[in-house]
Amino acid sequence: MVNAIVIICAYLLGSIPSGLWIGKIFYKTDIREHGSGNLGGTNSFRVLGKKAGIIVTSIDILKGTAAVLLPLIPYFSESTIHPLILGGIAVIGHMFPIFAGFRGGKAVATSGGVLLGYTWPFFIVLIVGFFIALKITKMVSFSSMAVAVVGLVYSTIYWIVTGDYALFIVVAILAAFIFYRHRANIKRIKEGTEPKVKWI
Repeated sequence: MVNAIVIICAYLLGSIPSGLWIGKIFYKTDIREHGSGNLGGTNSFRVLGKKAGIIVTSIDILKGTAAVLLPLIPYFSESTIHPLILGGIAVIGHMFPIFAGFRGGKAVATSGGVLLGYTWPFFIVLIVGFFIALKITKMVSFSSMAVAVVGLVYSTIYWIVTGDYALFIVVAILAAFIFYRHRANIKRIKEGTEPKVKWI
């Protein structure tokens, strides 16, 4: 029973459509009808502005972190589900949120939040890698996929050093999610039409 409830909670956490709710409540705007139509942080920056983008991205990160930390709540401490699995379920909730017609984001920020909750040094590595790639390419999509590759390399080394194969498996799945959700971006990158940011 506890396992079932904690799984549902992880999914519902991931399903919180921060971009949609903040856009509608504070800006009277449905970001699904503007920009890329995506509910994630990047489109929130594009459609709602810097302040909203930062808030949406932060919430999306913390959704993943909160899901991983659910077993720390006394009632859920009896759960036998690995925290990383709960994080993965939150990512699925982010991509297919029940509160937004199952049309969600691309999993990058929430995946990062999962890793922040499980091993924060890993998260720092990914953040640094993301901004280095963004500085070079000016493309958020490319940087997100580049970080997915960095994550695979890091988790492989982590597995060899610590024996924690669970992290590698989850990172591999999250990376697959990220690449799958960026199919249209990959096409635009190949065509040379992918939008670039100007603030870095």
